[in-house]
Amino acid sequence: MKLNPFSYFSKDIAIDLGTATTLVYVRGQGIVIFEPSVVAINKKTGQILAIGEEAKKMVGRTPAHIIATRPLVKGVISDFEVTEQMLKYFIEKVHRNRFFFSPRPRVIIGIPCGVTEVEKKAVQDAAKSAGSREVYIIEQPMAAAIGNRLPVQEAGGNFIVDIGGGTTQVAVISLGGLVLTKSLRIAGDRLNEDIINFAQEEYKLLIGERTAEEIKIGIGSAYPLKEKKEMPMRGRNMVTGLPEEIMVSDTDIRRALEKSVGQILKTIKTTVEETPPELLADIMAKGIFLSGGGSLLRGLDILITKETKIPAKVIDDPLTAVARGAGLVLENLDDLREVLADTEELEPPQ
Repeated sequence: MKLNPFSYFSKDIAIDLGTATTLVYVRGQGIVIFEPSVVAINKKTGQILAIGEEAKKMVGRTPAHIIATRPLVKGVISDFEVTEQMLKYFIEKVHRNRFFFSPRPRVIIGIPCGVTEVEKKAVQDAAKSAGSREVYIIEQPMAAAIGNRLPVQEAGGNFIVDIGGGTTQVAVISLGGLVLTKSLRIAGDRLNEDIINFAQEEYKLLIGERTAEEIKIGIGSAYPLKEKKEMPMRGRNMVTGLPEEIMVSDTDIRRALEKSVGQILKTIKTTVEETPPELLADIMAKGIFLSGGGSLLRGLDILITKETKIPAKVIDDPLTAVARGAGLVLENLDDLREVLADTEELEPPQ
């Protein structure tokens, strides 16, 4: 094998390009960036003012001409130029201290399964324009399974449910490929919307996305809890226009989330029903693995276990599973190349 004399200075990276959060894994270092997928833009000038954590702090707190936006909607690029700038920001942040002659990085990007070729190419083009040398694509459920060290290359069934910000992806994996996949555009963001709508309909209370997320994390659940939890919900009364605080319980929020959780559960059950019997036998022994931020909803694993009759478990550190899995592929590209989605090399290695 011919060695690249500059490879020592190159920082090849893996990116979990999520609707809510972007994680960046650097070869040989691990995860170095964990920031919101948010960009603050001046509408008058088109200038990008902040990206990531700094931009998220501006949400709901800016003048009318400054908007904090997410360039990805339900796992898909909705604004190509802003996504390109966001990727460029994260890539340059990693390479801030590189030598001037170090080569452009090789990049693996985790995206939702089931996206179209056009959507896939948009991610590749954005990464290339942001300064990548080669771009590889890996489906997020595959990356999450690898991040959890599941034996994806063996002839056995692995069942993974990845619940992110914009999409829930259910996949059965065997022999390094996705045997069966289902993608549902209901995930963490929809659960926040459910709480916002519940507050308006039930209490005529207007709350923001940040408040809804705090309540979801604080007392949200998919299955009845052993101990009752309560939390104040603060917002503006839609009738009086004045600020108001209402105490809500885990039972209230569970009722708010019931429909969306039910749709996620229905997708999981449908996938189980369609899984080949030989692989289903393996899955019954191994269980259903849950990854992504949405998997942290209290009692979701218990509900899935009860409804499918298959033990469900949340993997270790589910928020970083996709980034860790993509990073493992990056570290062992020759051995794990088969798990990548069909991807063209945009440029031969330098």
